[in-house]
Amino acid sequence: MSWAKTLSGKIFVMRLNRLALALLLALTACGTSAPAPATINVLDGGQLHMLTAASGTTADTFIRAGLIITPNDRALLNGLPVPMNDLIPAAGPVTLQLVRAQALTLVTPEGTRTLQTSAPTVGAALREAGIDLYASDLLVPSADTPIVGALTITLTPAREATVSVGGQEVRIRSSARTVGAALAEAGIPLLGLDYSFPSESEALPADGQVRVVHVREAVVLAQKSIPFDNEFVASADVPLDQQQILEPGQTGLNVSRVRIRYEDGQEVSRQSEAETLVRAPQKQITGYGTKVEIKTTSVDGVQIEYWRAVQMYATAYSPCHSGSSQCYPSTASGKPVKRGVVAVISAWYANMRGQPVYIPGYGHATIEDVGGGIPGRLWIDLGYSDAEYQSWGAWVTVYFLTPVPANIMYVLN
Repeated sequence: MSWAKTLSGKIFVMRLNRLALALLLALTACGTSAPAPATINVLDGGQLHMLTAASGTTADTFIRAGLIITPNDRALLNGLPVPMNDLIPAAGPVTLQLVRAQALTLVTPEGTRTLQTSAPTVGAALREAGIDLYASDLLVPSADTPIVGALTITLTPAREATVSVGGQEVRIRSSARTVGAALAEAGIPLLGLDYSFPSESEALPADGQVRVVHVREAVVLAQKSIPFDNEFVASADVPLDQQQILEPGQTGLNVSRVRIRYEDGQEVSRQSEAETLVRAPQKQITGYGTKVEIKTTSVDGVQIEYWRAVQMYATAYSPCHSGSSQCYPSTASGKPVKRGVVAVISAWYANMRGQPVYIPGYGHATIEDVGGGIPGRLWIDLGYSDAEYQSWGAWVTVYFLTPVPANIMYVLN
């Protein structure tokens, strides 16, 4: 049968080919065969082009494979980057891959532009375009994102700023939208009552100057004494012109809670928040003397009887020596100004008018006039005629002579 003969012939041929292949392998093993020509596998995306090795550059090989290359394309030789003008090795298996450039859209605060790149990652593409990246830059997607097609990249570069904090200046870079976020990124967070200039909710200023103020508050208890009032009462057991404490007073005590605010270590304010009366003041009762004692003494060789002796500051006046440009010959009582007429302040005059007194170095006198006095001093003004006038300015003991008047001014002030 003819088909059987044909099948038998094909089997014979196959066996013959196997025998020839075995013989070729045997000869190759014995080193007697010629080397096979080298092959270059050229990959372009999903397409494979197999070329016989020939001398030439990477670019020449792509052209031999019928590929069109652009300036931004990249070549990989056996998986490693290789320049387009490098020579292809003649020996060994070679796999040459063409990585075609992709169009990337780069969005920055300055605007939008297109990058043609064959870089493997976003970070490599930006570095290839001459754009330096900092750890604080805001980059979406991240720098290690592979580029597998068209991609939109958003880059917000960090800005430089100088932060004044704690007496030092710290330089930072940040892409944060607000001062507070930038400070937190730099490890200078605003804690508690801390605040900043500009405020933490504002954007970083154009000049990059930021000041941080550390705030601390302390609460202390402050004690404050409350003075007591002094009540004066007449006391018949206390000699005239003397005082005696009958019931001692006691100061009160007030305790307040005070909040003290410190900014950068310096106290800037203190505010009383609450006050508590711990002890109320107790008023003091002081007795002023009303006990009149008649005494006698010798002054300037003159024996006198008196019921009061008071230290007073003495001055002198006469009709034309009264401290005025005019002359005043008469007194408040109508009597003429002369030796033996003395003046006191108006608050005393009503009670003391006509009171006989004795002043050492001056002699007997009667209170008949009113003068201005000297603030803070018990005062008496000694009268003279113009012809007899003598200047005075000294402390003296004024003796109030008997008889004791019906209306006594017990407290002199």
